[in-house]
Amino acid sequence: MWDTFYLNTSTTDNLGIGLFKYGLSPEVRFITTNSTLAQILGYSSKEEIIWLKLDNLFFKNEDKDRFYEIVRSQGKVNFFEVMLRSKSEDPIWVAITASLVKEGWNKEYLEGIVEDISNHKKMEEELSLERDYMQGLLDHIPDAIYFKDLKNRIIKVNKFYAEGMKLPQGQIVGKSDFDFFPKEQAEKMFADDNYVLTTGKPIIGKIERTILPNGSWNQVITTKIPMYDKEGKVIGTMGVTRDMTVYANLERERMSMLINTLDVLGRALEQRDPYTFSHTRNVATIAEKIARTLGWDENRLLGMRLAGELHDLGKISIPLDILNKPGRLSDLEYGLVQEHVQNCYNLIKDMAFPFPLADIVYQHHERIDGSGYPNRLKDDKILPEARILAVSDVLESMTSFRPYREALGLDMAQAELKDGSGSRYEPRIVEAAIKLIQENGGKEFWTDASTQ
Repeated sequence: MWDTFYLNTSTTDNLGIGLFKYGLSPEVRFITTNSTLAQILGYSSKEEIIWLKLDNLFFKNEDKDRFYEIVRSQGKVNFFEVMLRSKSEDPIWVAITASLVKEGWNKEYLEGIVEDISNHKKMEEELSLERDYMQGLLDHIPDAIYFKDLKNRIIKVNKFYAEGMKLPQGQIVGKSDFDFFPKEQAEKMFADDNYVLTTGKPIIGKIERTILPNGSWNQVITTKIPMYDKEGKVIGTMGVTRDMTVYANLERERMSMLINTLDVLGRALEQRDPYTFSHTRNVATIAEKIARTLGWDENRLLGMRLAGELHDLGKISIPLDILNKPGRLSDLEYGLVQEHVQNCYNLIKDMAFPFPLADIVYQHHERIDGSGYPNRLKDDKILPEARILAVSDVLESMTSFRPYREALGLDMAQAELKDGSGSRYEPRIVEAAIKLIQENGGKEFWTDASTQ
């Protein structure tokens, strides 16, 4: 039937795939083929290949041996990808599908098809080269790069990520952050991944402290972006995390030096005017606790604390007989006292801080209704830290003894804040301060006694 079909039907020459019947015994040769097989092998007609030996067409002997091993053991071979030798001796990628047929006790042949997969293999090679290029590129980037699926499981990482984890990539892929990081930390990472997946929006430049599997801490900056398929559907996330530990340590050292310098100025103020120094320390504590109640992070709390400790540093240039004068100050004297915000601003404005410290101090006597000084700023024109300082400053000043007056008491201080809430002071900050007082049993929450 095959002989008749191959030899008498022109349809087989127009199928686009090579057809063959190849004898294995007693004759070892092509019994019949179609023209397409000849074209695949680079011949002009099927008559040219009828006497070729199949064994000689395999470009590599090991491929030939494997082909026959499968045929003999399984009786067939399915889509066997292999390089065959063309008429010009060049390799051609084909896929052979064939069955072993036996007739009688000694007749044996192969019956099957040959598909030209040269273009497919070329595309595979190009894709492989592209993948290798991309992987090489990723592996030479000194940042941890990782890809996750819709369930936030890691599907690919670069060399830097694996080295940071001190694990081979095979032990990372398929797992999640919960397999490598403490639960609380992994939950935050998981939440960030889900945000990117559900909103399609990236998270750019998030600063985090992470604990590594070896127990050491590092500081990193992370960017996460959504990955899309051809239809624009989100299929996962890509993350890039840069280790900023060395830089963060340098910044911490630089910040420590700056703080030490300011501490020297603070101690100079303490020796000159102990009342003002005590006031600034208390204001710093009040401001920090209010900011913490509002949910600020540690970096912002540090800025708040520093601003509180420095907000009256400018008074170091004001004569003590004015600062501690009993009774009412003259307009001239009051004008000199008001200059302390400008004096402090001038002292610290050229110091590089990761927060607007000089501006915070400069604005701490502003009021949200525009009644403050020096620039009569209103509402959001006043920095949040300065608005907290305004409340903290009033609360501490009214409850503290001064050489020129007795302490006015906590009740009067609360009354002032409540009366000015929404006009002079921001209501949310006033509420936070009152809440802290109530939680401390209606007593000052910033004195040594209250913190013991």
